Amino acid sequence: MAYEKLEADAVLATAQRLQARILARFPDRNLGRVAERLVTVASDVERAAARSTWVKVLRVIGLVLIAVIVALSAASLVAAMVELARSAGSTLAWLAAVETIVSDVVYAGIAVVFLWVLPSQLERRRILGELHRLRSLAHVIDMHQLTKDPERYAPSFQETSQTVQVTLRPIEMANYLDYCSELLSLVSKTAAVYAERSTDPAVLATISDIENLTNGMARKIWQKLGLIPGVIARRADPVD
Repeated sequence: MAYEKLEADAVLATAQRLQARILARFPDRNLGRVAERLVTVASDVERAAARSTWVKVLRVIGLVLIAVIVALSAASLVAAMVELARSAGSTLAWLAAVETIVSDVVYAGIAVVFLWVLPSQLERRRILGELHRLRSLAHVIDMHQLTKDPERYAPSFQETSQTVQVTLRPIEMANYLDYCSELLSLVSKTAAVYAERSTDPAVLATISDIENLTNGMARKIWQKLGLIPGVIARRADPVD
């Protein structure tokens, strides 16, 4: 139902708007490229539903093959038992037949299990690969906020030969950190889109890890925002 499901196209549209906002305010900084990368990943997530059609087809084919294997195994078992009953075979013949039947059942069972889990394993590998991209992107975003230290605005701050030069006014740094926080939130939301389509425990655990990771990074950003002098009073202008 509407407003009860996280839609990939809505996440993509939000990421595109954020990219435009970042480029409008910071056209010469690399944060816009990071936002562009997030838009690319979100676009891939949006197209994932169409790409997952082949998984459904593979699952149907697997079910058909499983039915064929089960039918053939059952027919082979019945035929072997009927033939032994008609021939009144010796104990050795019965043992040989039982061994053959057990072997056929084992191999058929292995084939059934393989065909049953194959679509899920392929889908899991694909989703985990996409989630790995999102985790890496979260770390890239975190790298962009590391040098944005509010202590440089303190009157007692003294530069050293290794001090990173950040040519941002306090309000600009606040805006920059805001964008980093929003990017991290969208990374988390993009990952959460997969939770709408998968109940795989490994996928859900990875999504939870990404959410915890981005929440921790965003918490550090908001601690920095609270230390920027005069930002609360000066940020009467809209962020966008």
